[in-house]
Amino acid sequence: METVSMKKKKAGRPAKSIKKEVRACVRFTRPEYFIIKEKASKAGVNASTYIRQIAIYGTVKNRLTDEERQFVRQLIGMANNLNQIAKCCHQEGVLRGMVYYESCRADIDSILKKLRP
Repeated sequence: METVSMKKKKAGRPAKSIKKEVRACVRFTRPEYFIIKEKASKAGVNASTYIRQIAIYGTVKNRLTDEERQFVRQLIGMANNLNQIAKCCHQEGVLRGMVYYESCRADIDSILKKLRP
């Protein structure tokens, strides 16, 4: 009788080709973690995969610079001017309001051009 040598298969899960070796700990408040879990479930992944994908491929918008904040303040001031124009149209007539509007519009356009990248 001949003996047949059989190799035993390794038990368990097969080894991954790319190992995740570094562990980074992040703390969340309960509401923050709940929001992350909800967004992850909507995306169809678990929370750790969602956080990893957002960290790698997500973008964070920079805050406004001091110069950009100044432009925004100017635009807010011009919004007040537009309200004055509407008031002028009701009191003095549409033609007088149009003159004020054209002067404000030129200023607004120049500020918006400065804000665009």
